[in-house]
Amino acid sequence: MTSRNLQVLLARRPEGRLHESHFALREAPLPVLAPGEVLVRTRYLSIDAANRVWLFPVASYRPPVEVGAVMDGITLCEVVESRDADYRPGELVKCDAGWQAYAALPAHRLRRVERRTPITHALSALGPTGRTAYFGVLEIGRVKAGETFLVSAAAGAVGSLAGQIAKLHGCRVVGVAGTDEKCRWLKEELGFDAAINYRAEDLPSALTRHCPGGVDVYFDNVGGRVLQAVVYRMAPHGRIVCCGEVSVYDTDAPLRGPLGIPGILTIRRVRMEGFLVRDHEARRPEADAALGRWLDEGKLKVREDVLEGLESAPRALVGLLRGENIGKRLVSVAG
Repeated sequence: MTSRNLQVLLARRPEGRLHESHFALREAPLPVLAPGEVLVRTRYLSIDAANRVWLFPVASYRPPVEVGAVMDGITLCEVVESRDADYRPGELVKCDAGWQAYAALPAHRLRRVERRTPITHALSALGPTGRTAYFGVLEIGRVKAGETFLVSAAAGAVGSLAGQIAKLHGCRVVGVAGTDEKCRWLKEELGFDAAINYRAEDLPSALTRHCPGGVDVYFDNVGGRVLQAVVYRMAPHGRIVCCGEVSVYDTDAPLRGPLGIPGILTIRRVRMEGFLVRDHEARRPEADAALGRWLDEGKLKVREDVLEGLESAPRALVGLLRGENIGKRLVSVAG
């Protein structure tokens, strides 16, 4: 084991769009364990659009990352050394170790992971990503067979799983993505009924064409002008699942809106609700069991976009915010 710990720090707080230059690499000594702590080595790092929210100067659902601190991040790690009786070297754990090769964490902040192949599924379909899709579709969206289900950022980590879960429950599924390649993948590989390239098509017209009876459930990952277009095409008693707003996370002058709310919600009796996956922590076993079963049965397909080396983490996040990835983006630190 090395005696040095490679870390990625927030070098300066972004104002406007995020760039790799907002981060800096540093080598630090390995942390020294206190009683009750566990030393973990990062195997894989989860790259999520929410990482950008954590860089805002004000708290969201968690405190902002401080300038000069290790960048926050959800990780799949291996136990290296333990001063807690519940953990032994070699075990796999999920935790918030941040963008660094090693971390010393209190044992209560770790969650043991069952070894499956591939282990990366612990950060995609069997991690917060999968559970976000599961609860967003079934608990917040409350989908019913025969309904039209629309999802934005459909080729992303959450969106691709949300569409498949809705399809498993008998919905007609339409995805919104940003390239023809992504749209082909949604239809040919994941079985979506239709896909809209919002950059190449007139979005309102495409929505009318592919959702002629209106949208019963809209799983919103982007906000902005896509939400603006969809909200006026919601069916009566439709549901809008507010999962993310990536279109405004990383802009110099984010648009605010959409206009016409709550009027259109009232007229169409539409329910619009936001959620965090941790709201449903008590039902984690239910979601994990269902997601694991669908994976084992081949009913849920997962695509993982993996970059190599911790030093690639800034590039991985910047690229994700620009829409480069298809599926779940990860960084292999010591895969």
